[in-house]
Amino acid sequence: MFRVRPAHPVKVCGTFGFVCRSEDGLLKLSHGVMALLLDTRLLLRKVRDLRCFTPRRHRVKEKWAATRAKYPPTTLALQHFDATYGVQLGQQWPSVRVALLSERKYGALFNNFSHDAALGDLEAQGCRDFIRDIDAEAQPCPEQESEVVTEGEPICVSMKKSDADGQQLSPLQLSPHIKCLVFPRGDITRFKPAKPDMLGLLGYYLMDAASVLPCLALNVQEGHNVLDLCAAPGGKSLALLQSQCIGFLCVNDSSVSRTMRLKKVLHSYVPKQLLTDEKLRITSFDGTKWGEIERNTFDRVLVDVPCTTDRHSLMEDDNNIFNKMRTGERRKLPQLQAELLLAGIQAACPGGEIVYSTCTLSQNQNMSVVEQAVHVAREDHGIHLQVVDLQPLTHMFRKTFHFAPDIPLGEMVIPHLAANFGPIYMCKLRRLT
Repeated sequence: MFRVRPAHPVKVCGTFGFVCRSEDGLLKLSHGVMALLLDTRLLLRKVRDLRCFTPRRHRVKEKWAATRAKYPPTTLALQHFDATYGVQLGQQWPSVRVALLSERKYGALFNNFSHDAALGDLEAQGCRDFIRDIDAEAQPCPEQESEVVTEGEPICVSMKKSDADGQQLSPLQLSPHIKCLVFPRGDITRFKPAKPDMLGLLGYYLMDAASVLPCLALNVQEGHNVLDLCAAPGGKSLALLQSQCIGFLCVNDSSVSRTMRLKKVLHSYVPKQLLTDEKLRITSFDGTKWGEIERNTFDRVLVDVPCTTDRHSLMEDDNNIFNKMRTGERRKLPQLQAELLLAGIQAACPGGEIVYSTCTLSQNQNMSVVEQAVHVAREDHGIHLQVVDLQPLTHMFRKTFHFAPDIPLGEMVIPHLAANFGPIYMCKLRRLT
């Protein structure tokens, strides 16, 4: 140890040494501590950017904003849902809320055009095709008759319920070719990414299994002309093609970038000979104007409209409709949805059927939109419509999905921890005139 009397005040910073003052005011420093300080300063001088020690895949570019938003879009979405869905769903909302904030469950839409042995591999992992795995013991009501035909034949469920409520109850035939595999109820195992076959076609497409229900409800038959008005990113269009009975399919989305993604999906799953102009048309038009483009044309129309996409709004800040900059866009959603549904109604031919669907729990975007579009179609265009009851569909698949009870118009899959699919709302209309 040694003593020094500094000519100027001495300040030692850091946590690598200690300073003590004697009675005569002299500072005492350990030789070892001083050496450590010098070595540390030298090391920090050489290593100015510590990111070089971080793997490139884990580096994150800093945000340009100086501070993070006080209320990010996900927080605003949760506050909005608590206020609206808490009233709408009542005692069901706490459990639905937990499910929405938990990891969602997926289904694997099997690609019939692929030569990969994906189906056997998925079944070996414990997956089941929910479309074939119907709860035979579930009897929805004494007057309903269900008949399940052998593999390779359509599944037919007929209703003998009266038409007192103005809803048409008709047989529903499901295509034997559409297959969507899910893990058992309560099993949260994740699917592995699909692998391409020798032709480069992927074996299955991962999507919310409840999103297949609107395609099944559309009930496409042999030779039908079908319009998917808001098709991107392409999961439902791909499910419709799996039926292998469509005469002509038109897929449209108003967003050019989303249409490019749609094309990429179709080319990854469908052979080129089925993507010819005679069988498929991909467009990027304003869907609200479709009634002016092709009127009275299609046997089946799917209108899967843009919505608040409740799950995305709660989980992702990027591209979130609850961003304060998109408040006006969000408030205009119900009007946009009604215009799209009306355009789909006009595009359908008399006797044709339209399925309206969303991925939100909002009544303003679901039942209210259907009621508004049906009213405008009747009053302004002289088009009369009939609601087709989808209870046969819900009773067939209640073993897989959790359906909301007592929905006055349409049907809705609500998230549940044991079956965390949805939300998906759907309503089917038949054009009479």
